[in-house]
Amino acid sequence: MNANAPHTDRRADRHADGHATDTTHFGFREVPVAEKQRLVGQVFSSVARSYDLMNDLMSFGIHRLWKRYFVATAGVRRGDRVLDLAGGTGDIAALLHERVGDTGEVVLGDINGDMLRVGRDRLTDRGLVRGLHYVQLNAEALPFPDGHFDTVTIAFGLRNVTDKQAALGEMQRVLKVGGRALVLEFSEVRPAWFRPIYDFHSFQVLPRLGRLFAGDADSYRYLAESIRRHPPQDALKAMMERAGFSRCGYRNLSGGIVAIHSGCKA
Repeated sequence: MNANAPHTDRRADRHADGHATDTTHFGFREVPVAEKQRLVGQVFSSVARSYDLMNDLMSFGIHRLWKRYFVATAGVRRGDRVLDLAGGTGDIAALLHERVGDTGEVVLGDINGDMLRVGRDRLTDRGLVRGLHYVQLNAEALPFPDGHFDTVTIAFGLRNVTDKQAALGEMQRVLKVGGRALVLEFSEVRPAWFRPIYDFHSFQVLPRLGRLFAGDADSYRYLAESIRRHPPQDALKAMMERAGFSRCGYRNLSGGIVAIHSGCKA
């Protein structure tokens, strides 16, 4: 893919009567745009209680180290106001909360109510209450004013958004001038020799483990497929630039299995 060309998840299919219907990908399937949000919602409602197990199976447990590194290098300071999108079960929000301290604020946002409840319950059980807020929201239309946050993060969630370009634009809009957006996401594996091994784990091993440990092979198969349909490193960097971010860059971790993308609001 040409990194300078616009990357879109949407395309128009023409029916026999001549009218066009916008479609997008759901894993390796093409579905109507209006259907993807519902289908993704079903996946995450299904895996909400086993989400950390899912990430352990997908990453061999290394996701915990990736997340700690992601937050440690985010530049978040005491007193900052941070939005964590697709915050899921709250592990990123908890790490951010340690850094903003009692004078800061972390908003955990997720489109899926089941995931949001799991995150809220877990953090509350840990005694993390002050400075944490929970909002059910759509990343494509954030319910916050312009220039509201010092940092916006999204970890392992952007690939499930229907209109990624719209979500990146919203992240840029709600940032203060000088604020940073950070995206942690599965990406394109760089060592060619490792790709067959990675594919075998993703498409043969992972669904079987999902069936064994969570009773749900299909959701795990979708999650593996969604990684392959996500824009690779240079394409996502170009998308962030089109969203209005400056000083965009990325850092590969574990040979490109994941990458941390960053951009600033000029």
